[in-house]
Amino acid sequence: MLNFREIKIEDKDWINELLNKSDFMGCEYSFANNMAWRRLNDSVITRYKDFYITGSIDGEFPVFNYPAGQGSIKEVINELNIYSNKLGHQLVLSSVTKESLQELLNIYGGENLVVKTDESYYDYIYNSDDLINLKGKKFHGKRNHIRRFKENNWSFHKLTEELFGECINFAVNSYNESKGYDDFSSICEQFAINTYFNHFDEFGLKGGVLKVNNEIVGFTIGERLNSNTFVVHIEKANADIQGSYPTICNEFAKMCAEDFKYINREEDLGIEGLRRSKKSYNPVFLLEKYTVYFKREV
Repeated sequence: MLNFREIKIEDKDWINELLNKSDFMGCEYSFANNMAWRRLNDSVITRYKDFYITGSIDGEFPVFNYPAGQGSIKEVINELNIYSNKLGHQLVLSSVTKESLQELLNIYGGENLVVKTDESYYDYIYNSDDLINLKGKKFHGKRNHIRRFKENNWSFHKLTEELFGECINFAVNSYNESKGYDDFSSICEQFAINTYFNHFDEFGLKGGVLKVNNEIVGFTIGERLNSNTFVVHIEKANADIQGSYPTICNEFAKMCAEDFKYINREEDLGIEGLRRSKKSYNPVFLLEKYTVYFKREV
């Protein structure tokens, strides 16, 4: 029987070991991400042999991310199916990539699965070289915005502990100005930001701070996601200052991502402005994700 519980910092080593076995590119396959955003869907975790499973079981029906690890995927999914059926529900797997979907179809057959997708949850994947160098006509606008920003008395700094307090204050002020307390996802984001700072070194995070006249106008946090991808978890800047977002994106890429082939800048969540922004950086592809519903008798 699978036993689910809340994720803890003490789980870091074994979870990272199993995540490394899968080498998935999706932003949800990150220990730091899982721990920081656990309040959003009251997520829980468990281990089954050499598989790491995370999901939510307190909603309308349980949903689990496609398991990460090594071994018989059929065995672990059958265990999840039994668990879901005992709760009176069909098994639902999310964060299923094209490759993982094909594996499920090969095992269970298309007649036993219902497959759905929502572009809002696709990850935006960029060539690191593109975001570092901003070459060519497609980045002409970004270069112009950055040029305007750099007319200010600006600086970019590695995020270190002595800057944590200023960054948290910046995030809180942004939260209050946007009345984030009226939006559950914004509340969860504040929890996530505090978690990232509380465990910054333990998570192995990297970050950058953008300043104008020695005042913080933005900060960003990311980490190594898999063998060839760097992921950006948090990016906040003062949008009233022209070029602040393109500048912090470019400077952070130059500082932290040159050893990686790709940069994952996560999903747009169906937010139109966020979608336009992410597309404007010219992703090399979107990491498609599917939700798979199993028939109860499988």
